[in-house]
Amino acid sequence: MATQLQVRIADQEKAYAAQAAQAAFALVDDLESRLSRFRAHSEISQIAQLSPGDKLRLSEPVLACLTMARRMEFATRGAFSATASALKNQPTQPLWALLPAEFSLRCDSGRIEFDLGAIGKGFVLDRMAELLREWDCPSFLLVAGGSSVLAGAAPAGTSGWDCGLGDDQSARRHWLTEISLSGSGLAGQGAHIFDPRIGQPAQRQQRAWALAATAAESDALSTAAMVLDEIEITEVTRRNPDWLVLLHEENQWRTLGLRPLPPIA
Repeated sequence: MATQLQVRIADQEKAYAAQAAQAAFALVDDLESRLSRFRAHSEISQIAQLSPGDKLRLSEPVLACLTMARRMEFATRGAFSATASALKNQPTQPLWALLPAEFSLRCDSGRIEFDLGAIGKGFVLDRMAELLREWDCPSFLLVAGGSSVLAGAAPAGTSGWDCGLGDDQSARRHWLTEISLSGSGLAGQGAHIFDPRIGQPAQRQQRAWALAATAAESDALSTAAMVLDEIEITEVTRRNPDWLVLLHEENQWRTLGLRPLPPIA
């Protein structure tokens, strides 16, 4: 996934927790082989070879990930798009359709260049969380590259998992339980986030954080929040009351959304 992943498990015997973590990492390898655009034989790479009118049958994880991407594109009014980077190589975004009954994707126009970096990490964390719960390990913290975390149940005797927003003097720390937190910003990689509506780098925010029930949602939402203005973010979160966006500029925090902030750590 072009990032480092961490698995922390509480309230389980050490050897059993290690086995569960190993199973989670094995799942990551399988998902990466399907979802990475850097793997020549992945389904995402195969999709990029389709011509208009062509179809490709998808595995369940890829169909599920692209279904979530479609949902987030609609929910954010196009501020998030899994094909935003395609605008670097073609004048308009490609058009594509999912055919759930056939477990397939159809190319309608253009070259479908998916870059799932803004949702794929979160999707993988969500699938890891499902597996850990199946292993009877409900108390976990999953971390992807420091920009996305997914917290399960609170470890025994605690208020949750202690996680921070930001890494400077104005950083905030919160207790996270059964929630995901993702961050996007320009400091690390510069203007790498595209506004898919205009095909230009995002300029509105310097840094944005998003809280949501799933990591796929928080990942995509934090990216969209870099593109949307505050009025648009307020409307998006009003329609999705389980979402919360925090904007960080010049050591000032602004909170947009109806969801309460997790407790301060």
